Amino acid sequence: MLTGCFTALITPFAEDLVDYDGLDRLIDFQMENNITGILASGTTGESPTLSWDEHNRVTDHVAKKTRGNCICIAGTGSNNTKESLEATKHAADADAEAVLLVDPYYNGPSSLEIRKEYIEPIAKMFPDIQIIPYIIPGRTGAQMFAEDLAILAETYPNVKTVKEATGSLDNMKHTRACCGSDYTILSGDDDLTFQMMTDPEIKAGGVISVVTNVAPKAGSDMVRLLEEGNIAEAEKVENALKPLFGLVVVKTEEETPNGKVECRARNPLAIKTLMAILGMPSGGCRQPLGKMTKKGIDIVLEAGRKVQAENPEILKPAADFFNIDIDERLNNPSYCEWLYYKDYM
Repeated sequence: MLTGCFTALITPFAEDLVDYDGLDRLIDFQMENNITGILASGTTGESPTLSWDEHNRVTDHVAKKTRGNCICIAGTGSNNTKESLEATKHAADADAEAVLLVDPYYNGPSSLEIRKEYIEPIAKMFPDIQIIPYIIPGRTGAQMFAEDLAILAETYPNVKTVKEATGSLDNMKHTRACCGSDYTILSGDDDLTFQMMTDPEIKAGGVISVVTNVAPKAGSDMVRLLEEGNIAEAEKVENALKPLFGLVVVKTEEETPNGKVECRARNPLAIKTLMAILGMPSGGCRQPLGKMTKKGIDIVLEAGRKVQAENPEILKPAADFFNIDIDERLNNPSYCEWLYYKDYM
């Protein structure tokens, strides 16, 4: 069973090219801090704007470096089953232990079609690799339902895990009821992981996390403590991490010549911005993602400063591994001047 704490790893860029040296350092940082596994080329890794050659090469790097150390999950989802089959073959050849298949986006197949025309062909062709459906309707506009997850689990021994990012606890409870006790539900939302793992009607087995890009030890510790039943200590870690949970999506209200608008900096923009400020391998995001606003940067800095002031142990592993002064990086404006739009225009 795929349980534990997995990092949905960012893809670092130098200019507009994948920074493979930086990627290797990030993988080493994760493994040094007891992460269960790493997701390569997922949405947090900007899979929508990686070429398939880049996509596969990132998977190769992660699979090679993690072999014998931690689990490699390869993001091989698409809204084109043929592409997903080809990407899954590459992941299997690279010895990834599992693949993550996001619901097909934009063309919006039904739950029945997702099961029959997408997951099943891949599960049949690659019976020796774990298949993880990824349910995130807010991004894809499609959703495979618990009833179809249950049919898959009954039919294919390699489809016994789901990454759940609906944000609906009721949907998660329904998944548990349909799929049974030997099925693994992984949280796709950092801020819901504690609740999902402690709710007896959900009993999640861990998380595929964004914030563990900067805090892998703390995320791993929280999940391990929950697995051990040490709820009180796990809750302390969760509270220490909470300021970072808000960086998955940062919402600000911005002034324009025509009135106020909401601006949403969606994952991975904010977490990569924090990593860049801290001096970790990151770079910017690839277009059409761009930069944050000044208000957005202020939210990122506030979260980082709060964690550092109240729970410096959270970012200490990053400070030690990358040899950086966290306080200096968070309080020197020169480190973030290039990371935000100066005004809305």
